[in-house]
Amino acid sequence: MKRAYLASPFFNDKEIGFVEQVEKILKEKGLKIFSPMRKPTDKQAEFGSRQWSIETFMDDLKYINWAEIVVGIYHGNYSDSGTAWELGYAYATNKPVILIHLGENSNLMVHEGSHANITLDELKDYDFEQLPSSFYSGEMR
Repeated sequence: MKRAYLASPFFNDKEIGFVEQVEKILKEKGLKIFSPMRKPTDKQAEFGSRQWSIETFMDDLKYINWAEIVVGIYHGNYSDSGTAWELGYAYATNKPVILIHLGENSNLMVHEGSHANITLDELKDYDFEQLPSSFYSGEMR
């Protein structure tokens, strides 16, 4: 069972809906996933506090290091800075990034740093054992 970290924004209902869809697909594929949206609340400090900031950063870092692959949900040139950081860190630590494109365009730093650039529909058939690579061919911003 491969370990996967799911990088994505989850700041509104639309983003949360996409995270839930991807979590379901990854679980059906037999991956063991860490999704920051599901962060355990056993040691949760007050949201927005310095302690919360440190705990969140350290947990995310720990789980990216734990993961064998990183799956990113990308809404196009719209950029969530936290997700962009997670994807960049994954690339820097030689983790394959499987990027799910939801938007109509992409930033070259995001798609060029990804092992595979796929759509949500393509995720359903993606082979996480073989990890085929693919390039982004859409509009760049």
